[in-house]
This record gives sequence, C-alpha cells and structure tokens, in this order.
Amino acid sequence: MKVIKNYLYNVEYQILAIIVPLITSAYVSRVLRPEGVGANAFTNSIINYFILIANMGIGYYGNRQIAYVRENSKKMAKTFWEIQIVKTIMTLIACIAFEVFMIFYTRQSNYMWAQSINLIAVAFDISWFYEGIEDFKVTVLKNSFVKIVSMIAIFLLVKNPNDVTLYIIVLAVSTLLGNLTLWPNVRRDLPKINIKSLNPWPHFLPMIELFIPQIATQVYVQLNKTMLGGMVSETASGYYQYSDNLVKLILALVTATGTVMLPHVANAVSKGSMKQVNAMLYKSFDFVSAIAYPMMFGVAAISLTLAPMYYGPGYEPVGKAMMIEAIVILMIAWSNVIGVQYLLPLNRVKQFTVSVTVGAFVNIILNVPLIQLWGLNGAMWSTVISECAVTLYQLWVVRHSLSYKLLFQGSWKYFISGLLMFIVVFWMNRYLKESWLMMLLEIFVGIIVYVFLLILLRTPIVKQFKDLLISKLAKN
Repeated sequence: MKVIKNYLYNVEYQILAIIVPLITSAYVSRVLRPEGVGANAFTNSIINYFILIANMGIGYYGNRQIAYVRENSKKMAKTFWEIQIVKTIMTLIACIAFEVFMIFYTRQSNYMWAQSINLIAVAFDISWFYEGIEDFKVTVLKNSFVKIVSMIAIFLLVKNPNDVTLYIIVLAVSTLLGNLTLWPNVRRDLPKINIKSLNPWPHFLPMIELFIPQIATQVYVQLNKTMLGGMVSETASGYYQYSDNLVKLILALVTATGTVMLPHVANAVSKGSMKQVNAMLYKSFDFVSAIAYPMMFGVAAISLTLAPMYYGPGYEPVGKAMMIEAIVILMIAWSNVIGVQYLLPLNRVKQFTVSVTVGAFVNIILNVPLIQLWGLNGAMWSTVISECAVTLYQLWVVRHSLSYKLLFQGSWKYFISGLLMFIVVFWMNRYLKESWLMMLLEIFVGIIVYVFLLILLRTPIVKQFKDLLISKLAKN
C-alpha cells in the first residue's frame, strides 16, 4: 500500500508540475503570442544544458544511494551531505560556465539572465533525498503550494507581449522557492554529523556514470527545440514545447511509477531479494502498459482539435505534432520500467547509459535531414524514432534475465482495446461539433470503451485490481 500511496503522491506532483504551466499557457499563449512563447522555449533549452552540468546525474544516483542506506540514519546523513557537497560544487562550476558563455552569446541576453535563476535553483533541489526515503508527501505538499502561487502570479503580472522576461522570472523563482521549502525538514529527518567525517569524492565517479545517460537524454529533450529555433524559427521551437508539455502531462501518470519504484526496488536489491525484484517488475510493466496504450491512442485521437482549442488561433501545428509525439508515451513507459526500475537499481548503469546514448545518437543523425524536410513534424519523428531505439535496446539487454512472455502477456489485449478506442474517439473528434463539452464526452466514451474491452478480454490488470480490492476488504 505504501508504494501505491507514493505513486499517487508522485502522480499528483508530476501532474501539478506540468499542469500549472498548462493552465497558464492557455492564457500566456494568447498574451505573449507564438513569438514570445518560442523565445521562452528556445532560451530555456539553452539554460538546460548548464542545469544538466549542475545536476550531474544526482537525481537517479542520490535517490538510489539513499534507498540503500536509509535504515541506518547516520549512514544516510553522511551520504546526503556528501552528495549535496558535490552538487553544490557542480552548480558553481555550471554558473561560471554560464557567465563565460554569456560573454560570447549576446542574443536575447535579458531572457538568458532571467533563465539563469533556474540554474541557481538546482543547488537547493533535494527532492532526490525524499524520493530515496520514499517520503513523497513532503515534496508534493510544499511544491504544490508554490506552484499554485506561481500560477496566480502569472495571471496577475503577465499582461502584454513585452512581459516575456517577467514570465520567465516568475517560473524560475517558483522553482527556486519550491526547492527551498524542502530544507526545513532536513533537520528533522537527519541526525547531526561531524563535518570532518565527510568524504564526497567517492561519489564523484558513480555520478559521472549516471551523468552520461543524462547528457544523452537531454540531447533529444532539448536539442530538438534548440535546432528548431536555429534551423526553422523560434516559433517552431515554441510549438514543439507546447506539444511536449501536453504529451508529458499524460506521460507523468506513467513515469511516476519509476520514481516511486526505484528506491523500493533498490532496497529489495540491497537485501538480496531478486525474486521479489522480478515479481515487482512484471507487475509494474503490465500496469504501465495498461495505462500507456489508452493514453497514447487517446492523445492521438483528440490532438488535432485539442491544441488549437486550448492554445488559441495560430497553434494548429501543435495538434499534428502531438499526434506524432503520442507514440513516445508507450515507448517511454516501457523504457522507464526496464531502465529506471530494473537496470539502475541493479547497478547495471553501463547498459542504461548505452541505451540512452543510442537514442541520442539516432536523434542527432535524424534531426538535420528530418527538420530540413518536414520542420516541426520532422523533429517529432526524430524524437519518436529515438525513443523507440532506447526501448528496443533495453529490451534486448535484459533478454537473458527477464521473460518476454511475462512482460508482454497482456500487451496485445491492451493494444486491441486502445486501437478500438482510438477509432471510436477519432471519428467523434473529426465529425462531431467542436466544443469543450464534446471533448469531455469523447474522453468519457473512450474510457468506457477501453475499460469495457479490458474486462471483456480478461486482461491481467483487471485481475490485479480484483486481487488488490479483495486484499483491502479482507484487512477491513
């Protein structure tokens, strides 16, 4: 039950972290217009390269290491401060690198300096610690409050197309404040420790190992926006960002399992319970498949109408981009289970690194020709193919340790259910009157069709749900 609660907490936060910009973006897209939105997306993609240096793989590494030692409070405190020292040093290095970069980069300097607040915020981000001890309630409640305040600030302060800098500052300061709110709990959760006993350097090389896959991941998260801004226009970069925001909102429901399960599996690995690890993995893979298929087909079915309705006139290209990008929901769902929930806790970092490096390599090769041929849609196809490459490689490296039969036992049923749902919803979306009420009806009909087919086909997720319900009723 603890895993389920943590999953729900993490889902709540991941959704809120994306849904606040989504709520405001319907307003901002009209106030700042595509040009202002594109400027924010383009400059944010650049600052994220420096944020990557500051983070240096600490999210995954810190989460895992805390999970390994969380039953020994002194070891946990020592590990926390050693990792935090490394993170602080890397943030300082990243800030210096950014200042040097700004000597030579004179384009949109006001926006870039406003974006740099995001870089400072990295030094104070200790969410990895609370993920490691599986205390998601702290991060959810405090960050939720800050996100809501930032949303109110955007509606009050951002009033015209010239407020791009102010918009960037509000978003960045909200991130900084959200990170700062986590620190008061550290005194409660960690015992005092002798500073002289700290030795941060043994953590450096393992962090570098996880830094490499983060670099590779950022290539096809940020490079597409950067290249679109340079090769096509900043407006195209903004379209990519807005498509990605909506798809990642849906994806948060799936990838939240990875953040929750990583420390849980890591703790089981530290106790040598490999049978338990594999059993958890099969259930987790089936669960994410059951929710990823309908999300993929559902987003594709309503995207052409959703984007222009939500963002306003001029954002029609976002709908086509979303329809293509919807495929990554399933690919990232599967790679999140195999990579984050299995390879990382088992310390098979090299294989995880190679998988995302393969994806980055594919992305770099395909980006230039596909963007030149099809612009925004070309960048989206490059992203989709890259994510497919990551997932296929990860599935290949676990072929001897996991059973494909158990992994995909219910997958064909979820695929058929999702495809039939897509046909029904897409027809409604294309031929019925466009309105928010009609879109809600389409989503409702899609859910009913999918759930009915799950029950009709007797899918594994239905059995899991029944077993969980029976277990809960028995306890009561």
